[in-house]
Amino acid sequence: MRFDIITIFPEILKPILNESILKRAQDKKKVQIVVHDLRDYTDDKHLKVDDRPFGGGPGMLMMPQPIFDAVKKIKGRKKAYVILTCPTGNKLTQAKLHQLKKEKNIIIICGHYEGVDERVREKLVDESISIGDFVLTGGEIPALVLVDGITRLIPGVLGKEQSIQHESFEGNWLEYPQYTRPANFRGITIPDVLLSGHHKEIEAWRLEQSRKKTKKVRPELLKDSGQ
Repeated sequence: MRFDIITIFPEILKPILNESILKRAQDKKKVQIVVHDLRDYTDDKHLKVDDRPFGGGPGMLMMPQPIFDAVKKIKGRKKAYVILTCPTGNKLTQAKLHQLKKEKNIIIICGHYEGVDERVREKLVDESISIGDFVLTGGEIPALVLVDGITRLIPGVLGKEQSIQHESFEGNWLEYPQYTRPANFRGITIPDVLLSGHHKEIEAWRLEQSRKKTKKVRPELLKDSGQ
């Protein structure tokens, strides 16, 4: 899979993209991640990519010309799914990440300022995506969330496919509590069932703990799954 990220702050992204799972995924040729500076595509001699909104109002809007030209150049003749990171977009979920994993090429436009010219959304973008009901300074963090969330679902990236199956939001439940050594840490002990060696009992305990945690923290997930 190839990701192309269009941003006006490329240096923000690089430290995260070159560490941990994302770095290993690139080293193993599972993904290719390319960051593009939007200012490289503007026609403005001062490298301007934003302007005041028609009709007045606070802030600035990202102009359509640099974004349209960037996507056209990056896409070339290949097919690509174009995403705009935006607080008014579709809410990102684990199910959405699985859907996006099927794409071979994804172009992510990082929104900024007060947003982008609506013609970008109407004529250029396949989908606008929001990572939550809040507003950030720019779309770089949501872009990283998208790339990380999709990449770790690609077979061979994490190594153990079972580790994905038991994570939070897989199956609409939160992950069960987990413990490591020592079994007794300063008088705080772990549940006896985890020391029993009975795998079926452990699995049943984990399932029940997932249900309880989901009911307490995110009860709407149980409703969504019909539980």
